[in-house]
Amino acid sequence: MAIGGMAAAVPNRKDEAANAIAIDKVRADKTREAADGFDGSWVAHPDLVPVCREVFDGVLGERPNQLDRLREDVTPDDRALLDIASTTGTITEQGIRNNIEVGIRYIESWLRGNGAVAIHNLMEDAATAEISRSQLWQWIFSRAITDTGDLITREGVEDMLDEEFARLERFEGDRFADARDIFEEVTLSTSFPAFLTLPAYERFLHEARDGEVPAGDPSLVPA
Repeated sequence: MAIGGMAAAVPNRKDEAANAIAIDKVRADKTREAADGFDGSWVAHPDLVPVCREVFDGVLGERPNQLDRLREDVTPDDRALLDIASTTGTITEQGIRNNIEVGIRYIESWLRGNGAVAIHNLMEDAATAEISRSQLWQWIFSRAITDTGDLITREGVEDMLDEEFARLERFEGDRFADARDIFEEVTLSTSFPAFLTLPAYERFLHEARDGEVPAGDPSLVPA
């Protein structure tokens, strides 16, 4: 069965306007998927089930799936995966800062045992942090240029990291200092670390061996 991408929005029951925008975005995304031949979706929040079901039920009707749609109009082409020139969008300073903020916030929560975290009304997981730090590393390595003509450098990213770190809302027992260390290690190193979770797990295991975290407590093992 063809299942669409995750509806990643996290509805905000305290903000009706923001919630309406999120629902509209999910409906538009699922409408596109249903029209393309998908049979369903998965969601980040149960409040999104009704809108996703509404869209797919509207297309499927009484049918269990769209396996009859062979999509012979689509010709898979591996070259398209490398067609960077056809992509749209630019690198912005806000994009760099968002990668820094979201990456650190996710790693901090991961270190406290949470594998999925709601950030800016979106459900984020380790893949989000991987994308955030990978983009930054690649932009620094390739000497990429922002939409304002500025060269992306390690020093520039470090300065923004200092600024974004200072803006984080701290709380008792947070792991932001550790999260920053890990983020810097996997983002600013000369060589590209394979996965950010490798040094993160190493740090966690050191703590368990040193007795800072009770070994064997499944509630404290990061997802």
